[in-house]
Amino acid sequence: MDRIRIYGGQRLNGTIPISGAKNATLPLMIASLLTDKTLVLDNVPRLADVNLLQRILGNHGVDIMVSGKRSGETQYDGQTLHISAANVIDTTAPYELVSRMRASFWVVAPLVARMGEAKVSMPGGCAIGTRPVDLLIMALERLGVEIEIDRGYVIARAKSGLKGGEIKFPKVTVGGTHTALMAASLARGTTVIENAAREPEVTDVADCLNKMGAKITGAGTSRIVVEGVAKLGGAHHRVLPDRIETGTYAMAAAMAGGDVLLENARSELLQAALDVLVRAGVEITATNTGVRVKRNGSGLAPVEVTTSPFPGFPTDLQAQLMALMTRAKGTSHITETIFENRFMHVQELVRLGAHIQLDGECATIEGVSALKGAPVMATDLRASVSLVIAALAAEGETIVNRVYHLDRGFERLEDKLAACGAAIERLSG
Repeated sequence: MDRIRIYGGQRLNGTIPISGAKNATLPLMIASLLTDKTLVLDNVPRLADVNLLQRILGNHGVDIMVSGKRSGETQYDGQTLHISAANVIDTTAPYELVSRMRASFWVVAPLVARMGEAKVSMPGGCAIGTRPVDLLIMALERLGVEIEIDRGYVIARAKSGLKGGEIKFPKVTVGGTHTALMAASLARGTTVIENAAREPEVTDVADCLNKMGAKITGAGTSRIVVEGVAKLGGAHHRVLPDRIETGTYAMAAAMAGGDVLLENARSELLQAALDVLVRAGVEITATNTGVRVKRNGSGLAPVEVTTSPFPGFPTDLQAQLMALMTRAKGTSHITETIFENRFMHVQELVRLGAHIQLDGECATIEGVSALKGAPVMATDLRASVSLVIAALAAEGETIVNRVYHLDRGFERLEDKLAACGAAIERLSG
């Protein structure tokens, strides 16, 4: 099993290219099931989750061709996928596949909308909380889908097709909004989605669906209106840059010190997180080519942050910020309001010398003058990268185990950091 070894204390200087957003890529790939025409996606990141979803879609009969490198491309340029769901041969998504990636449950929406039926396994447990699918099921029922749950499977039927309706989510749900958008695109009549997720990835999926012939307005706001169409066609779409990867490398640069350009990053996608870094004493500059992050080595100021849906501070950057605040001069408070059990990185940060106290959904971080390298264990995707950030400033050697979590969401992380001067390498086996 691969591990990552880091020797702390090296400043970061240079350019880090930002990959396409994983959280947009996955629903965009699933949206290919809505049409028998080819969907072409550019800037697709090379991630374990993308590879797994290719296999899951292949189980339904979807053909996916990956374009080879073109002249002038670098190793960090995203892939181009040509996705064709012309012949859906199976509307069942089995447990052994869905259990490996929760987002794959979303196939239920395009399958029932286009094929009139779907049988999809419940995703099962999740390390960072229950993340229930009840809101996704509710959204489909509002569009006339008959839902039966039998032996761990959701069986969805709409033999006469879907019909528009009103979907009002009791709480903001990105997965529920993606599901509703896909299903409503092929429903007869008008669908209104209230309390919709406003995340940039939702807007990106809506933009792509509109290119395919959908009629969606209001994406990016809390009220989305979808005029159903009888059929969707193909499209060519470029995945937006990953705001979570952007924020992660911004915090890595702030932790290590130095001057880094996050190439292709768009500041408006994570302004709340960048504002927090500015409050902490980090210099952030938006440029025509990306976002520049600079820290001259002076002490970090403590911050108080509460995670919330977009445009607030993202839960997916909470662990990374906590790692950064372990070196702040003073006491920071981080409140996690989105997912329960999302403080599993705390005990591993403590192994590096961090002083962190937990009280329910609130973490209190007392900044320390130094962290010290140690063997640590990744527990999930965001927790694993927080350990890498802490290790960049820790004295001596840190070994991060279970880095397969990292490979789910970060493309060539060790290479990108090493190119800017970090003493980091992957140890295989």
